[in-house]
Amino acid sequence: MSNKNTDGENAVVVTGLRKRYGSVEALAGLDLVVPRGTVYGLLGPNGAGKTTAIRILTTLLRADGGSAEVSGFDVARQPAAVRARIGLVGQHAAVDEILSGRQNLVLFGRLNHLGPERARRRADELLDRFALADTAGLPVDRYSGGMRRRLDLAVGLITAPSVLFLDEPTTGLDPRGRNEVWDAVRALVAAGTTVLLTTQYLEEADQLADAIAVIDSGRVIAEGSPDRLKSMIGGDRVEVVLRRVQDLTRAAEVIAAATGGAPGAAPSGASDGRLEVDRDARRIRALVADRSGALVQVVRALDAAGLETEDVALRRPTLDEVFLQLTGHSATKDSTLEVLA
Repeated sequence: MSNKNTDGENAVVVTGLRKRYGSVEALAGLDLVVPRGTVYGLLGPNGAGKTTAIRILTTLLRADGGSAEVSGFDVARQPAAVRARIGLVGQHAAVDEILSGRQNLVLFGRLNHLGPERARRRADELLDRFALADTAGLPVDRYSGGMRRRLDLAVGLITAPSVLFLDEPTTGLDPRGRNEVWDAVRALVAAGTTVLLTTQYLEEADQLADAIAVIDSGRVIAEGSPDRLKSMIGGDRVEVVLRRVQDLTRAAEVIAAATGGAPGAAPSGASDGRLEVDRDARRIRALVADRSGALVQVVRALDAAGLETEDVALRRPTLDEVFLQLTGHSATKDSTLEVLA
């Protein structure tokens, strides 16, 4: 497979990347193409090769085979040029809590060889961009979690990188803080930055990623937009919870007729691929093609049959379900799932 970046429209191009640690093959011919100005997700279990790929792309590790380009520069032959064009924000805050937000940004600007005046101007630009101007003079130890992570993002952009690598930027944040960081990431992409993000939250990948590649054993096993990946395991589902367990058999027949599933599906945890019945939960799930139309049909059919429900909902497959089907286990926090986006 050739991923040659001939027109400059791709921020990251990886072709046949290989890396071995002793007898363990961490990367076994990894191929990736990340368009500029997008959020790209790399999803996989612990040990799939994500960390190794990131270390190679950020010039911290040399590959054993294959090639990789970032912003048009070869990571092996032109590492200095790559480093000049990327930013990296780790899991843990790199800022000084005693210094103010502005002082931190000026300090990092000076460390990156900006002159005193340019460092101050750049600090003010980033404080405005990340809605931190009003608190710029406060010591960082008085910042909320979301504010600190936004400051971390600002530090990562001090040299205006074209590609920004983010490693689990919202770990430990409350919902408000997470939303603040998500908004900041979206603003970066809107301004033209390409963002690659690792996270343990599948919801985060779903919210932010334009495209995701699922890797396992050092290879890409599936890729596409979140919606496309979800469609791989079926479409939308109507989910019905019955009030009485004895109504399950009749309700399964009614729902099957309304949605085009197999009539008479056994209410014992069985599934015919389109209709799934969970007796313990008094729940029936039916695969549907027409989202809103199917929901209306099911509600009307159940009402006409005199069947009482506790809940009727329309739901889409989740990335966790995609991960489960592709890799054989759930992408829970315990599995140390990471996403590079």
